[in-house]
Amino acid sequence: MSVMETDWVDVIKLNPRGEEKWRYPGKILARGEKAVLLEAFFNREDRMFHGIFLRLGDRFVEAYFSQRGYNIFAMYDVDDGHLKGWYCNVTRPAVFQDGQISYVDLALDLLVYPDGSSLVLDEDEFAELTLSPEESQFAWDSLAELKALFASGAVQDLEQLVREG
Repeated sequence: MSVMETDWVDVIKLNPRGEEKWRYPGKILARGEKAVLLEAFFNREDRMFHGIFLRLGDRFVEAYFSQRGYNIFAMYDVDDGHLKGWYCNVTRPAVFQDGQISYVDLALDLLVYPDGSSLVLDEDEFAELTLSPEESQFAWDSLAELKALFASGAVQDLEQLVREG
């Protein structure tokens, strides 16, 4: 069953060698022609992450795109639902097939706080990857596109962003 025909999917994070690094279920909230919005819940032990306290059960609303080089996760508190921030992975475009959404993580990440300040993470890991010059440039361009989306305020409405693709 394709992603466009089901309410639940498995999200699969792959490294650049195509090896599975993480898998979890998500419930589809909205679909666009080239994108999917889903809901998932943080399933790791509580931890502090760059000043954001992530807790088991925190709600993540995640946008995946088949023609963009990133995904965007809005993170909400398990108890009161307040927005904790956004976590964005720079990736190869997501693949939607057979009840799954898979993506290849290219190490670069953007963490954006509710006040709009942000951090670029894992540049050292990105530098260690063996990527072609074209793919490396694609990753940097994708990071720049993410920053521009946040600067414009477009990320405030992930559902609209998904519908636009």
